[in-house]
Parts: sequence; C-alpha cells; structure tokens
Amino acid sequence: MKKFSELKVGDEFFSTCSISEKELTEYLKFSRIKNAFLEDTQNTKQKMVSGRAILSRMEGEFTRLSQIYGNHIIFVGTDGDSDWGNRSSRFLKPLYTDEVLKIEFTVSAKEDIDEKFGKIAIDYEGTKQDGEIIVLSKKNWYRIKKIVT
Repeated sequence: MKKFSELKVGDEFFSTCSISEKELTEYLKFSRIKNAFLEDTQNTKQKMVSGRAILSRMEGEFTRLSQIYGNHIIFVGTDGDSDWGNRSSRFLKPLYTDEVLKIEFTVSAKEDIDEKFGKIAIDYEGTKQDGEIIVLSKKNWYRIKKIVT
C-alpha cells in the first residue's frame, strides 16, 4: 500500500477485469436501469455492458490495487475535463460481457485538505485486449486519510 505522502502525480497502476452476463444482470437489477438497448435479446452470445457498470467495475478494481488497498479512501466526485466541457467520462466503443478490459489508473492531481486528509484525482483508461480505447474518465476524486493506523 502506498501512503498519501508516497503517491505522486503521474503514478500509474494497472489492472484487468471482465464483466460476466450474470454480473451485468445483477447490476442492472440493483441499479434499476431500464434501457431497451441494454435489454436487446437478439445477441444471445454477449450483452453490451452499460457505461455505469463499466465505471463501477473500474472503481472497484482501483480500490483493490495493492498500491491502494488498506488506505481509508472515499469517492467524493468528479471535476471532469475542461477540454470536454467539464464532463468526466467518454465512452468511445462498446464493451460486451466476458470481454477483457485492461485498465490504466493515473494519479492526475493531488491536494492537501488538512493535517488528517488529502485528495487524489485518478484518471481511468479502459481498453480492449487489442488496445482499442473503450472508456476514458478523468478527475475521479478520492478523499484519502494521510495516516492509516
């Protein structure tokens, strides 16, 4: 685990994951998302994964990284990117169930809050196995306790 003091802007961390049809079904049931496009039953092999499900899994993967796990962190919001009209995420290609998602996490900003807490901004980039970019998400802010006891 890297402590707040050890995290630097530009640090990169990596993970891979996939979302099964069962996991997607559970997520859609929990979130109560109702979208005819996501309910398309024509494609019986793989289902398109909703963008929020992708971001949710990416955040879950971030919190499980050996460099992060053990810190007391909480997601506090997104600032977005000024080049994108302050939007935080872009979905460029679809992801389907059981496809491998390679994730790169980059520390894009770091701020002190007070003597107990700081904030780090994490940019997410998700790609397919072939390097094709699926999603970009910038300035995902986390409050992090400076000293974990």
